[in-house]
Amino acid sequence: MTIHFHNLKLSEYGMMSALKPLSRKFQGHVIKFSRTSTWLEIHKRYAYRRCLQRQSQRRLAHVPAEDPNFTSIIDNPPTLVRSGRQHGPGLIILALIPITAFILGSWQVQRLGWKTKMIATFEDRLVKDPLSLPPQIDPGAIAEFDYRRVQAAGHFNHDQEMLIGPRMHDGTDGYLVITPLQRGGDATKILVNRGWISKKLKRQADRKEGLPTGQVKVEGLLRKPWSKNIFTPKNKPERGEFYFPDVEEMARVSGSQPVWIEQTMAPDLLMAYNREAKGIPIGRPSEVNLRNNHAQYIFTW
Repeated sequence: MTIHFHNLKLSEYGMMSALKPLSRKFQGHVIKFSRTSTWLEIHKRYAYRRCLQRQSQRRLAHVPAEDPNFTSIIDNPPTLVRSGRQHGPGLIILALIPITAFILGSWQVQRLGWKTKMIATFEDRLVKDPLSLPPQIDPGAIAEFDYRRVQAAGHFNHDQEMLIGPRMHDGTDGYLVITPLQRGGDATKILVNRGWISKKLKRQADRKEGLPTGQVKVEGLLRKPWSKNIFTPKNKPERGEFYFPDVEEMARVSGSQPVWIEQTMAPDLLMAYNREAKGIPIGRPSEVNLRNNHAQYIFTW
């Protein structure tokens, strides 16, 4: 039997002599060739043996102990950390986070107690009978009567009316109507926040029913002046534009005392619709409307 491969001729005896070195044991696998083996079978077996060799080499390459440069961690000397080394800014920031959260949480606990007591004080004042305002009012004592129900009589000076806006009411744009109340006798003139009107009825000519004449009696809440901040818009009294209830400024413009009364009315939806259509200011309800979210802030921190 003669096998032709790439123009080479091997006799049967010569082929077996050439293949004798390939008949060996490798990794527990014995590769043998017989006289009846074809050249394709011989080639497959030889390729299989080479594949086993490569796999064995890869396995040995991943064994740390077989690496001549491998050094055990037992043989490596330990690395000592200096105790006097200063920590970086990242560790300092991480340490400050819980401290800051504790401080802010404690502060909110104090704020919660303060706001709760203040609301309770105001609600206690609301249940008392209305107090008649004296002819002369001390502006410095108003803070002690904040949210106190009061009443006063006189007539409105509609020619000195001031509109603060824009202000929203149930999704509708409008203004707050501020009208000086001229009290009788030697009593001083004060400012009355009569309530909200729609923007489309801004002109007095369009809301004649909302301009009462003659003697009127006003009942409402006595409020202390509000404080400004850096975000408070600046009023333009020379143009009749007011964006913030600056009691001191509006009192100077109208020649009144810096006393602010918020006229109240019983909550009535049908009455509110009727007042809005006629341009009659919608007064505020007689209740405390201060926000108290400090308990939520405590859980946040």
